[in-house]
Amino acid sequence: MQRFFSLLFALVAMGSSFSATAQKRAASGGAGYQTAVGLRAGGYSSGLTVKHFLSGKNNVAVEALATTEYGARGARLTALLEKHVPISDIKNFQFYYGAGAHLGAYRGRYYFDDARYRRGKKYDTYRVYYTDDRFHPVLGADLILGLEYKIPDLPFVVSIDYKPFFEVFDGVTGLYSDAAFSLRFAF
Repeated sequence: MQRFFSLLFALVAMGSSFSATAQKRAASGGAGYQTAVGLRAGGYSSGLTVKHFLSGKNNVAVEALATTEYGARGARLTALLEKHVPISDIKNFQFYYGAGAHLGAYRGRYYFDDARYRRGKKYDTYRVYYTDDRFHPVLGADLILGLEYKIPDLPFVVSIDYKPFFEVFDGVTGLYSDAAFSLRFAF
């Protein structure tokens, strides 16, 4: 009798977990997950990424990035609002786009002067790096375009994105590009 009740309890627990998983998938608007945490590795910056879906009806997610740039002594915090559009041919495959803003701080050597000069018929480029040790706060606006795939039966989400951003630094403005690969653990 005790064995019967243990088996019945296990079946009810499994059924409720499957129901919760189905409700979670429905709440994420077909993305297959509600929240995911992972790593982002890019050509310009790398760091941590957290994505959370706000509502199941409109497929909107908030993504937060904490990144550092290669060759820079500093970090940046980015918040993005993203709209996900399912690609109908492949289950769990989505295109997304969005916008957001970032704040950061760097110490020296973050930006450089890019000077071009003409020698003969070729253009050559040389760069002069800042070597000061001053503190430089930065702020800016970001856009994002990407593709995302939730791996079936595994709690992982793989994505690739392109994130151009505009930045204000010490009175100077710049437009930069970053592309990255992300691997997140979904729950």
